[in-house]
Amino acid sequence: MAIMLTDSAAERVKRFLTERGSGAGLRVGIKTTGCSGFAYVVDITDEIGEDDRVFESHGVKVIIGSESLSYLDGTTIDFSREGLNEGFSYDNPNVKSLCGCGESFGI
Repeated sequence: MAIMLTDSAAERVKRFLTERGSGAGLRVGIKTTGCSGFAYVVDITDEIGEDDRVFESHGVKVIIGSESLSYLDGTTIDFSREGLNEGFSYDNPNVKSLCGCGESFGI
């Protein structure tokens, strides 16, 4: 099992951590929502729980809760900017369908 960050995503997370002044790494998970079923949840976290899995990618710890791990296995997270828009994108091999607005996905 693995979760990877691209160079661009790792650099953005490192900047978040530096600006914040602390943090254990990037927590990635999923929640039930939207028209297709799931959405990604991403945040800087200060704690690594007992049931968490930790992956290191480009010097950044990516922390996944055990309840999300099977849905995220094999995912690569990227970060990009286009004009005034910026954000993370996900290449998740487990996704079977996407909603029309791009906010949720089905597995």
